[in-house]
Amino acid sequence: MSPHASDKVLTWATLPLYLGGFLGPFGTMMVISIYPELRSSFDASTQAVNWAFSGYMIPFAILLTVSGTIGERYGRKRVITITYVIYALASMLCVMAPNLEVFIAGRLLQGSANAFITPLLIAGLTETIAPARLGRAIGVYSSFQAIGGAAAPFAGGIAAAFNWRIAFAVIAVVGLILATQPPAGEPRPAAAAPPIKPLLTPRMMVLWVAGLTAAAGPAGLPMIVGLYLRDELNVGSSTTGFILLFGGIGGAVFGPVWGRLLDQWGPKKSAVFACLSVLIVAAPLGFITGSLIFAFAWTAVGSLVGFIIVVLSSLAALAVPDNRGGALSSVLSFRFLGHAIGPLVWVPMFTWDPTWTFITATSLGLITLVTLVVASPATSG
Repeated sequence: MSPHASDKVLTWATLPLYLGGFLGPFGTMMVISIYPELRSSFDASTQAVNWAFSGYMIPFAILLTVSGTIGERYGRKRVITITYVIYALASMLCVMAPNLEVFIAGRLLQGSANAFITPLLIAGLTETIAPARLGRAIGVYSSFQAIGGAAAPFAGGIAAAFNWRIAFAVIAVVGLILATQPPAGEPRPAAAAPPIKPLLTPRMMVLWVAGLTAAAGPAGLPMIVGLYLRDELNVGSSTTGFILLFGGIGGAVFGPVWGRLLDQWGPKKSAVFACLSVLIVAAPLGFITGSLIFAFAWTAVGSLVGFIIVVLSSLAALAVPDNRGGALSSVLSFRFLGHAIGPLVWVPMFTWDPTWTFITATSLGLITLVTLVVASPATSG
């Protein structure tokens, strides 16, 4: 941690880091509410269009295994600047795509660039904020991520009423602006290169499982929710995006609350509360037949899922002090691998039985619960 670490969670120095946390999920989730428009624009099936999401997540997950270490080695400041520029160019490729193949290529490039954003931003945040306030800072970061992920389907749905390509043009502009405000962090010479061996400990492997199951299960529910609203409740794209936004708003509002509770309770108690609460509230979603009731239920789920992510991010940020970026990126790799695998499993299951899809996906949170508890320090609350 920097000797000049601040007790203030939100400052002009940390705001660009939080906004970067918003951009990643915003770009990731943009396509959820515009599947019908993409099918129409590119004359493609739902399964083909689904690669606009899974195709984004797979290179994202693969590169996350090394992105944090690369960023620490060659400098967070330099790597994040380049990352934002590439992200913006990839977004423009999506804007100009004449066919689905080119659009998916743009999404793959977006996913590849996004692999460098969150691990390096949280690593920078960890060394900017005093340890006693770190849980709250990660809670705020999680809030920005939550609102970014939830605002994306809403923005996509609104843009789709005019032209879905507008949303990707906005992403490009935001990426170029953030490129001017990277986190601090200079290159580390070979003698001080971030170590790799501490990333291969049993504790880190348990965190990998936690990230994978959390993302494929509770944190991956927005994909199922989008399909359920569009195909089962016959809700339009704009309204679907709006309902998904409720979950993000809940996560954003409660992110700082979860961070404070994490600082007070410790990761074990926090993990138990978060995972069991999500299971109780989310498993029955497939039984709801009214869009208004569903919106309220989804708001509660989105709020509680945010607590799981705060606990996971905090444990990853503190697991390997000499290579925070590497530890975060390796955990995020498995987390977003879960996001990539989830739709490939849940979309076919959804066509068979939407209700059991919600129950099965949510139940993966029990594995997340066990792994988070096991990965928590022995002295934690």
